[in-house]
Amino acid sequence: MAGPTRVDHAVVSGTFSLDGETFDVDNNIWVVGDDDECAVIDAPHSVEAILEVVGGRKVKAILLTHAHDDHCRVAPALREEVVAPVFLHPDDKPLWELVHTDYLWDLDLLDGWELEVGGTTLRTLHTPGHAPGGCCFYAPDLGCVFTGDTLFQGGPGATGRSYSDLPTLEASIRAKLLALPDDTVVHTGHGDDTTIAAERAGLG
Repeated sequence: MAGPTRVDHAVVSGTFSLDGETFDVDNNIWVVGDDDECAVIDAPHSVEAILEVVGGRKVKAILLTHAHDDHCRVAPALREEVVAPVFLHPDDKPLWELVHTDYLWDLDLLDGWELEVGGTTLRTLHTPGHAPGGCCFYAPDLGCVFTGDTLFQGGPGATGRSYSDLPTLEASIRAKLLALPDDTVVHTGHGDDTTIAAERAGLG
């Protein structure tokens, strides 16, 4: 028996660099699956920390919410360890190439594309604004959505740097995320969980 589908989580520390500045950041690691197989959402800072959360399961995919370095830095090394494809939305190619010059990701994420893994379905929602290829992953069976840096507890992600735009981000959140059920749990790229209802109230 593969056991129930579950969401596993850890926090790992490192840096984020863009536009000539570097900041210390704590990133969430999210792993979705059952006892046999899983998908890893984002690849921040430490392959070892991610492998601890995976716990020896078969990794079916490495899903990147976007290509800022604190979310994709160890994706190639993780790919080699677990022998799983890296997925990224192609609109984030300019950001990816700031971090990785040797090769591209393996497969493109597209809006509406679904991954079946560990007894559940992850549906891709293209939510540009924080980054051009920003994506969220909605798990309707689990009542949660993984938002990367698109939506946090307290509102939209940052848009003060290259390749970001606040009106685009707000439009993405309203069209794709606020359309989800109110009780949907929001698992973010940094910080604590929230809910769609709480963030809808904040966005007015």
